[in-house]
Amino acid sequence: MDIQAAVTEAAGGTFTIETLRIDAPGPGQVLVRIVACGVCHTDMVMRDGALPVPFPAVFGHEGAGVVAAVGPGVTGLAPGDHVLLSFDSCGACPACHDHQPGYCPEFFPRNFLGTLGPDQGGLWRGEDRIGSNIFGQSAFATHALAHPRNVVKVDADLPLHLLAPLGCGIQTGAGTVLETLKVEAGQSIAIFGAGAVGLAAVMAAAIAGAARIALLDRHVHRLELGRELGATDIATGLEAMSGPFDHIVDTTGVPALLGPAIDLLAPRGTLALVGAYPPEPKLAIDAAAIMSVGRRIIGVVEGGIDPQRFLPELIAHYRAGWLPLEKLVRTYPFAAIDQAVHDSETGAVIKPVLLMEPTA
Repeated sequence: MDIQAAVTEAAGGTFTIETLRIDAPGPGQVLVRIVACGVCHTDMVMRDGALPVPFPAVFGHEGAGVVAAVGPGVTGLAPGDHVLLSFDSCGACPACHDHQPGYCPEFFPRNFLGTLGPDQGGLWRGEDRIGSNIFGQSAFATHALAHPRNVVKVDADLPLHLLAPLGCGIQTGAGTVLETLKVEAGQSIAIFGAGAVGLAAVMAAAIAGAARIALLDRHVHRLELGRELGATDIATGLEAMSGPFDHIVDTTGVPALLGPAIDLLAPRGTLALVGAYPPEPKLAIDAAAIMSVGRRIIGVVEGGIDPQRFLPELIAHYRAGWLPLEKLVRTYPFAAIDQAVHDSETGAVIKPVLLMEPTA
């Protein structure tokens, strides 16, 4: 059938909404009518060609909507189910068996290359394929084809436009704190960057009962929101950060912050690398400063969580009032995608969420 989708023609291009044709769901696929989709920094990274995505392409990887149809072999999901979409994984490797699908060896082809299995459906412009299946969804569209592994069923009374960002940004920040670092009550944590990922980490640290939650960002309005969400200390410059910290989470992707971050760690403290880091410059570290007091540096993908297990936990925190997503989200009509992206890139909005128009 015909759908509306935001197509990026080539690296560095813009988002152009046009009519495409979407296939019926093939084996192991789920057709979802997209109600809302969050705008994530990674969408801009892919748009700019920093990852080898298949242009022309449809991005969007924080989709939320209603199941429209399921393909052969799909169980546990049915038309009418309300769902959140997250990243895709194989489900068969040691990482997936260990409920760590972010480290699946097929993460790259399934989420960036748009690789499809035999007889699986995709997107078309006339007789030409359009790059799809990005993060197993390509949800900057009125409909998307996803997979049971990255489709999480939720209660129908939940606001999909608020929960859409759980599928990537929110689960990344919260999962890093609650699942990867396993922050304990009374511990201290510093979070670099007050975007959606960083503020999700702040909320998660408050949920964990951290005694001290320090937040670093250049934008004062984001810091003030962070204080409202649970930060005990805020700073616009690294020189104002006073350690030591049991944990530090870097969401900025700025290599220059990492050396000083190590110095701010307490003995046996852990630095979690969560940002999108450039290939250069390489990180120069004082190995003795890490070894001598048992400090650790750990890389984190998607929070180190299993969406099937962790998203229901986040929803429980939302229902309990511990995850006030409404304080982060601003909604935009699908047609205003360029404005939503601009507001995200300038820092004017924490988490833009696109609302898709109903399909005729």
